[in-house]
Amino acid sequence: MNKEIRHIPILPLRGITVFPGMVIHFDVGRDKSLKAIEEAMKQDEMIMVIAQRDAGVDAPAQNDLYEIGTIVHITQIVKIKETQIRVLVKGETRARILALEEDSLIHGDVEIIEEETLNVDEEHEAILRTVGELFEKYAGLSARISEEMVHGILSIDNAVEVMDIIIANIPLEVEKKQQVLEELNLEQRMYHVMTILTAEIQILSMQKNIYTKVKKNIDQSQKEYFLREQIKIIQEELGDKDSIQADVQLYEERLKGLEVPEEVKKKIQKEIKKLIKTSSHSPESGTIRTYIETVLEVPWGKKTQEIIDLKKVNATLEKEHYGLSKVKERIMEYAAVKKITQKIQSPILCLVGPPGVGKTSIAQSIADAIGRNYVRISLGGIRDESEIRGHRRTYVGSIPGRFVYGMTQAKSMNPLMLLDEIDKMMGDFRGDPAAALLEILDSSQNYHFRDNYLEIPLDLSEVMFVATANSLAGIPRPLLDRMEIIEINSYNENEKFQIAKKYLLPKELDKHALTTSNLKISEANLRYTIANYTKESGVRQLQRILAKICRRTAREMVEKSVPGIRVTPNKLNEYLGIPIYHYQAKNEEPEIGVVRGLAWTSVGGDTLSIEVNTMKGKGQLELTGQMGNVMKESAKAAVSYIRSKAQELNIEESFYNTCDIHIHIPEGAVPKDGPSAGITMATAIISALTQRAVKADIAMTGEITIRGRVLAIGGLKEKLLAAKRAHIYTIIIPKQNERTVQDMESNITEGLRIIYAATMDEVLNDVFV
Repeated sequence: MNKEIRHIPILPLRGITVFPGMVIHFDVGRDKSLKAIEEAMKQDEMIMVIAQRDAGVDAPAQNDLYEIGTIVHITQIVKIKETQIRVLVKGETRARILALEEDSLIHGDVEIIEEETLNVDEEHEAILRTVGELFEKYAGLSARISEEMVHGILSIDNAVEVMDIIIANIPLEVEKKQQVLEELNLEQRMYHVMTILTAEIQILSMQKNIYTKVKKNIDQSQKEYFLREQIKIIQEELGDKDSIQADVQLYEERLKGLEVPEEVKKKIQKEIKKLIKTSSHSPESGTIRTYIETVLEVPWGKKTQEIIDLKKVNATLEKEHYGLSKVKERIMEYAAVKKITQKIQSPILCLVGPPGVGKTSIAQSIADAIGRNYVRISLGGIRDESEIRGHRRTYVGSIPGRFVYGMTQAKSMNPLMLLDEIDKMMGDFRGDPAAALLEILDSSQNYHFRDNYLEIPLDLSEVMFVATANSLAGIPRPLLDRMEIIEINSYNENEKFQIAKKYLLPKELDKHALTTSNLKISEANLRYTIANYTKESGVRQLQRILAKICRRTAREMVEKSVPGIRVTPNKLNEYLGIPIYHYQAKNEEPEIGVVRGLAWTSVGGDTLSIEVNTMKGKGQLELTGQMGNVMKESAKAAVSYIRSKAQELNIEESFYNTCDIHIHIPEGAVPKDGPSAGITMATAIISALTQRAVKADIAMTGEITIRGRVLAIGGLKEKLLAAKRAHIYTIIIPKQNERTVQDMESNITEGLRIIYAATMDEVLNDVFV
């Protein structure tokens, strides 16, 4: 068979496939396309239209076009604007591009494809009927094709034309239509059409089911709307005009704007429905409103972005606090791990130390340093478990617990929450608050903490808890086990001086509108103030003293009309009175039966002068000076050790029958206790019994056993500082405390001669003149 080849203008189409027998109009705006239509109109009004593979290509080459298109007859042209026309065409026959030429327009050689004739046998008749039935079913599901159009298409005798028109009337992607256009085997083309119709019928059936479900939901929503309107009218008739519906609408809008868990969402929706059915005059209405508003106030899904820049974190911590190195190191470690891995549990810290050392204020600084919101919960004096877990809603006036209020106040789900004075909680018949804290401070449980009032899970797993306490003695062991303990010691004089110089004095000057030119105080006088007018573990009293100096300075400047005041010791005596505190200096001369011990107090370290006298008697042991039970036992242990070593110590073995021993610790009004004076009392007793004087420039601390072993003690840092303050620079301490000394700052041990003793024999080697 001879192939018919024609040279004809070519029009690329974007997103359109034209079939033979199809009548369609489309807009043309590209310059070359306009010229191709113009050329076709000059000849026989015939042009080849062919789909582009990629509609985004503006100037297609042959590779950008499909191989087979359709030769169409241009029946009408309408000019829309200067550079755009609308063309009406009718498809005539399939054609294949052989060669493409491009100059001012696109044209080329195309091969006319003759359609094969279908010999209608039983198989082909069955295929045609199946296609017809599928098309009728498709038309029944689709609103695009009328019944008349279906009959018109199926009444055509030409099977080729039927297949082309069916596909032309189905909204398909260009690729799928092009596959049918390029299928030249008529039988395969009919099977292809059947496959497409079957798939489209399934899709339309699914769409119809989806539409039915959506319509059902819409009908239900309309029903609920009408019912609400009826309730609204009834409430207005009853006088309930004051905003139940407005409140409900507000609650629903707020709920939509929150990222709440599904359980929480269902609970709030349930309460809203209950509110709609409740009269505004009913007490229950106010209870429901309060509950909904409380739940909506919780910052569901809101978090602050943490700062993990170690330099910024360290700078913030150092800017606001001096010392507290253990706390700062722990926060720096947390920030470093957070930078490496984002999946790290927030630590649960407990800062333990005396009052005024900065436990509460460092928590605020930590929050600022790592970029978390800060909220403080005071636990001091709490006796009721409901303060922690909340009250059940069955009670009148029930409210949520402090942790729910804390989250609401913090306005984020990952704040830093300070649990202040955790050691001051007490339990009674209303429950134990410490037991309620066990779940909150357990990282494996607190992600679904349930407040009795809310009755829905609240995630506390991303909260950083920082607790403060003055002593661990008041904290139950299970609760203590859930926290990481960081001990904060009392400040020494040098640390107080640095804090006063860098933080407290500038703060008080600013508060009283003074400058360093108005109030001039030297470093020596600042140290004098600290040593003689304060005796505390922290710096609260020091801050009050500095505030008083600022006030007196301001008053004197106003009264005497002077620009500034220089603060001297005489001025300090005038402003603050005579020095309040005096520290006992070392003894001038060695004495028999007098030994200087070291003690720890809640306001720092101090020295104790232990005095022992021996008298003829019946072996009685007299203890005075308000000694506690532990200290009394240490004295008895010392006597037992001396009795066992009497011969080696050159003491009469019968001294306990013929001699009374009196141990006294001056300042009898001050209670004293603890085992750390054991070796001091033993040394004083031996000195009194042997009549050997003890060096005046030596001090000691350590627990003694009846076998003469020297055991470790606590509070060593404060004790060493107390010795330096008394100008005593030779210290005997237990061998077991050597590691403690190595961990101290160098400025504490500087200038001290520290003797480590494991037994009393080693203690006695260095004490006597």
